[in-house]
Amino acid sequence: MNLIKESRAYVANLNRALKSIKLDILVNFICSDASSIIVVSNKVANLSDLQTIEYYIKDASHINSNEVNSPRLPQSKSYLKIIGLSYFQEDSTNLLNSNVVEKIIKDNHIFNNIILASKPHVIKVSLKSDMTIVWINIWDVMI
Repeated sequence: MNLIKESRAYVANLNRALKSIKLDILVNFICSDASSIIVVSNKVANLSDLQTIEYYIKDASHINSNEVNSPRLPQSKSYLKIIGLSYFQEDSTNLLNSNVVEKIIKDNHIFNNIILASKPHVIKVSLKSDMTIVWINIWDVMI
C-alpha cells in the first residue's frame, strides 16, 4: 500500500495538520496489518483528534475513501464465559452451536460495540447433561 511506503511523509503532513488546528496530539508512526492501518500517537486521542486523522487519511492520494472505516481507540482482547445454557435450542431438536451464538450476539443490543475475536466455543458440560458453557473471545474498546 502506498500509504505505508510513504509513511514518513504522511506522518509529517498529519502532524502539520494537527498542529495547525492547535491539537496537542502528534502521530509517532503509521503501520498496517492485514485489514487496517494503525496510527500510533504520543497520547490517547479524543474524538476530535480521531476525526482529524480520519479526514486526512480519507483525503490522502491512493486511498479509496469509501473503504476507510471510522477510527477507533485501542482495543483489548477479553473473554466472556456463559454458563447454564441449554444444549438444545428451545422448541427444537437443534443443538446450540457457534453460529447460533453469533446470531444471538449480533441481535442483542448489549453487544453493539463488541467485535468477536474468534468463533464462540460451545462446550457440553458432560455426556449426560443438557447444559453447555459458551466461551466468547471479544475485542472491547479501552476507555
